[in-house]
Amino acid sequence: EALRAREGQDGHIMAKLNSLVSPDIIEALYAASQAGVRIELAVRGICCLRPGVPGVSDRIRVRSIVGRFLEHSRIWYFRNGGRPDVFIGSADLMPRNFDRRVEIVVPVKDGAVARRIRDILDVCLADTRSARDLRGDGTYVRPARSRREGGVCAQSSLLEAAVGTR
Repeated sequence: EALRAREGQDGHIMAKLNSLVSPDIIEALYAASQAGVRIELAVRGICCLRPGVPGVSDRIRVRSIVGRFLEHSRIWYFRNGGRPDVFIGSADLMPRNFDRRVEIVVPVKDGAVARRIRDILDVCLADTRSARDLRGDGTYVRPARSRREGGVCAQSSLLEAAVGTR
C-alpha cells in the first residue's frame, strides 16, 4: 500500500484485531502513513502504536470497541490498487505470535464473502456507542456524534444482521 501511495494511488489499510504490539509492524504502519496510506484500525486491547502524531502517524486512526462480547476475529483489508485483498486469521500483531506460536492467516478468495467481511470492518469502525478513539498521547476519548444521532453499536448491529432482525 505504501508503494502504491508513493505512486499517487489511494492506499488504504483496515484491520480488526485484539492487540498491536509488534515494533516491526508498528514501524511499517508509520512508514505507510508517511507515504500517504489511510489506515483504520479496530484494536480492542493493547495498542502500542500512537495515531495522529503529525509527520509520523497522522493518517492512522485507532478505535477500541469493548462491548458485550469478547470477539476473537482478526481481519485485514488492503485496497491493493482497487483489487482488494482481504485476510482473516487468528494472530494478533505481537512478537510472541510471530516467534513462538502457530498462527494462521488466510486470504478470502470469494468476492461476496470478502465484501461481507469488509462490511463488518466498516460497521466496527463506524461504532460511536461502545468505541473509544485512541489519541496520540495514549488517552482514549469517545467518538464525536451529533445530539440527534443515536449512534452505532457495532456488536448490536452485527448481532441483528446475524439473526436476521435487520
